Amino acid sequence: MTQSHIVKKYDDDLRQLNNLLARMGGLAEAQLKSAIEAAVRRDTELAARTIEHDDVVDELELEIDDLILRLLALRQPMAADLREIVSALKVSSEIERVADCATNVAKRVIRLNEHPVLKTLATIPRMAEVAQEMVKDVLDAYIEHDTVKALAVWNRDEELDALYTSLFRELLTYMLEDPRNITPCTHMLFIAKNIERIGDHATNIAELCHFLVRGGPMRELRHKRLAAPGENPDTTK
Repeated sequence: MTQSHIVKKYDDDLRQLNNLLARMGGLAEAQLKSAIEAAVRRDTELAARTIEHDDVVDELELEIDDLILRLLALRQPMAADLREIVSALKVSSEIERVADCATNVAKRVIRLNEHPVLKTLATIPRMAEVAQEMVKDVLDAYIEHDTVKALAVWNRDEELDALYTSLFRELLTYMLEDPRNITPCTHMLFIAKNIERIGDHATNIAELCHFLVRGGPMRELRHKRLAAPGENPDTTK
């Protein structure tokens, strides 16, 4: 999909845009990894450092915004170039939200560490592993313009949703068994929900990759997922 332009500076700007996105994505991945490590190890100091690093991702998003505005104003892109620039603007926003979710996890870890350790919950690390793989794979797919890999990430979101539902039921059982578990279980639910939301942001990037390459949305696939058994996908809201 890469094409050369008459103005070399235009190609340089587009490469810079992709490089900034890749760097921002790498930072968001590191942010998520750090937050999960803090949760698993009950490491309050690591959680605090994770929160502090969120500003770096925010600054990169602003840098990307400035570059995109300059490209739109000076180059007046059309067709594939316009899709690439508009998609990059949206992808940077999704990456920033991934970092925000990781920061939210770290904040909850600090609160959770004020309480005794709950029974071992293997679902949280498993959810985190799936979310991390989704983020890494979808960012690779976007940079490589690989719609097959993007679709694989999009489909994997169902696995993450199922893990969240399972954890929700498990934590609800703990809360019913002992009211003293309600507060720590609530913190864990917020941690799990933020991990689940990271999966949603990854699927959004997958859809943007499809739009970038194909020039259209994953509308048909999205309708099939939203429709319950026996429903007409075209009428599902």
